[in-house]
Amino acid sequence: MVSIENLTVEFGGFTLLDHISFIVNKKERVALVGKNGAGKSTLLKIIARLQQPSSGQVTVPKDSTVGYLPQQMEHNNTRTVREEAEQAFAHIIEIQQRINRIGEEISLRTDYESTSYHRKVEELTIASEELAMLGGMNYHALLEKTLTGLGFSRSDFDRATGEFSGGWRMRIELAKILLLNPDVLLLDEPTNHLDIESIQWLENFLATSGSALLLVSHDKAFLDSVTSRTVEISLGHIYDYRVPYSQYTALREEAREQQMRAYKNQQKQIQDTEKFIERFRYKSSKAIQVQSRIKQLSKLKRIEIDDEDNALLNLRFPPAPNSGNYPVIIEKLAKYYGDYLVFENTTFTVNRGDKIAFVGKNGAGKSTLVKCIMGETDYSGVLTLGHNVKIGYFAQNQAQLLNENLSVFDTVDYVAQGDIRTKIRDILGAFMFGGEATEKKVKVLSGGERSRLAMIRLLLEPANLQILDEPTNHLDMHSKNVLKQAIKKFDGTVVVVSHDRDFLDGLVNKVYEFGNKQVKEHLGGIYDFLQKKRMENLQELEINTKQSNIQSHAPKPETAVKLSYEEQKEQNRRKKRLKKQLSDSENQITQLEQQVSATEMQLTLPENNFNPELLKQYNELKNRLSKEIHKWEKLYAEDI
Repeated sequence: MVSIENLTVEFGGFTLLDHISFIVNKKERVALVGKNGAGKSTLLKIIARLQQPSSGQVTVPKDSTVGYLPQQMEHNNTRTVREEAEQAFAHIIEIQQRINRIGEEISLRTDYESTSYHRKVEELTIASEELAMLGGMNYHALLEKTLTGLGFSRSDFDRATGEFSGGWRMRIELAKILLLNPDVLLLDEPTNHLDIESIQWLENFLATSGSALLLVSHDKAFLDSVTSRTVEISLGHIYDYRVPYSQYTALREEAREQQMRAYKNQQKQIQDTEKFIERFRYKSSKAIQVQSRIKQLSKLKRIEIDDEDNALLNLRFPPAPNSGNYPVIIEKLAKYYGDYLVFENTTFTVNRGDKIAFVGKNGAGKSTLVKCIMGETDYSGVLTLGHNVKIGYFAQNQAQLLNENLSVFDTVDYVAQGDIRTKIRDILGAFMFGGEATEKKVKVLSGGERSRLAMIRLLLEPANLQILDEPTNHLDMHSKNVLKQAIKKFDGTVVVVSHDRDFLDGLVNKVYEFGNKQVKEHLGGIYDFLQKKRMENLQELEINTKQSNIQSHAPKPETAVKLSYEEQKEQNRRKKRLKKQLSDSENQITQLEQQVSATEMQLTLPENNFNPELLKQYNELKNRLSKEIHKWEKLYAEDI
């Protein structure tokens, strides 16, 4: 299916990939692993024909289709979610349009016996058969199933893609690629923007997909569930094992130990032979034996030890300053955006030293609650930070906020203060930015290297409450494990927002689940929580089944008066128009709230005291916000 032969990639004298060769067979699922910067994303780009190698070639059959999901991409802002996903079926839509066009041409003709008329009929027949083979226009159900599986609600389908965050737009692109059902699927870190439920849905989807798969991911549980073969890239070379990732790590270690034993045995044999030759070189009675040993050495195939990438990440959080016994106390907390409720009646206490996880679907309020704790947004209810709490915060998009034009050294030097500036190179070295790497521009760094650089900024100031929002995105397996151990050893309190089950396993002692406008506390680890959720879902299914059976035997109500076809169309148009107006109004409320909040901050500055222009602007914004909320309430009442 995909043949890679003697592929070499060089950058300015540095060899990233060195004459690598392997084949991906039809329907085979391959995990592509290795440290950040090893060349995984580069290899996918070459297979997708978006980058050229220095030498060698990649061969994909001419009639095969390739779907590629990069880590970062530019998005189209002019279509709705549904319209963007429908691009996967552009070929079906084009055939249907061709059928309509031919049908219209035929309907206008009366030369039924002419050759050209019969040719048109034949053309229509072929196009209709082609459409039927592709499933006709019955793709809408599959499209909706895929979008909902990736976390979209039906009300999202007709929203413009520009209204969504980068993570949600990445899901739209992923949906489009999955719907294409390509022969070869290239996925570069697809789980980075997915919640746990969506990851599990994607696992099931890929398990039944007929595509050959090349997957780059640092999610161990996801790799084990989806792939059956592991190809590691290390120092330009590949190591190919036809087993899932967990088995590969054990086999790789075992193979290296065997190689090391064989190498040591051979080195001892060589030393003994060389000693014999040196000892009896000038004795005529041993001349034949000496010559024999010399020939043996010349023919001996020397065992070479595979080079190993021993660059180690040395991560340790600074000692946590003393804090009160309860760093965070939350009572009956609620958060609204305008009239939209994110969560309500949230009550829990974080104890000093707790390691807790926030989990749930994207948009359920995890990052919003983090913002409440950080004091970055308003809320109702009580949220109290304990005595002497100092917060360290790693934002989900921290790596993307770095200035791409600065060097690695300047990025850290820009935020470092005091004596720590004399130790910047030591700190960078501990994060695998030694030597010339300190002068690299941020724009040439891989996603994992950017994440490591962003992590340094977190460690420049001691904290006793570390809040980490998706800290493992783009980190390789080794770096994630180092971060996990550092969190375990940290003597302060940690809140982790993450979807990485393997990372959370053995790390957290409480799980807070966000969903249905509520936050529920679960004692125990992440797999205890998932097991409990599975049981709850099964019970819910049983309840729903019973209710369905009861309803099916209940007497049917009198049939409502049926609307005419035209009345139904008009009603649907009105509902669609109303939903669009509601969505636009909600977006306007969010923007106005942000502007009001920013103006309030400006008014608190001493230089803006009694600033009449700013005060006038503030009052105008408040009036606009009040009117927009009133408008939304009217639309909402009409929608109900």
